[in-house]
Amino acid sequence: MATLPTTSLKLDSETKARVLRLAQARRRSAHWLMREAIEQYLAREEKREQVRLDALAAWEGYQATGQHVTAQEADAWLARLEAGEDATPPTAHE
Repeated sequence: MATLPTTSLKLDSETKARVLRLAQARRRSAHWLMREAIEQYLAREEKREQVRLDALAAWEGYQATGQHVTAQEADAWLARLEAGEDATPPTAHE
């Protein structure tokens, strides 16, 4: 297995103690716990960034074309999906 580069992380004493307590309780190393926390944070924030970019693209699309669905149309479609129906999304219109 290839050696991975080391990254230092400075933690205040209280945070370090919390990490060590939780690692011990989970029967994991502090290293594992910190890597897991960073991975989960990155995954969550990357999804959040993608939602932001998708919203900007949708807004730009609306501004360029005027195409949209109303809140009522979207709510009705989502209600059908929630009820287990195989519903087709509403068609965009001006």
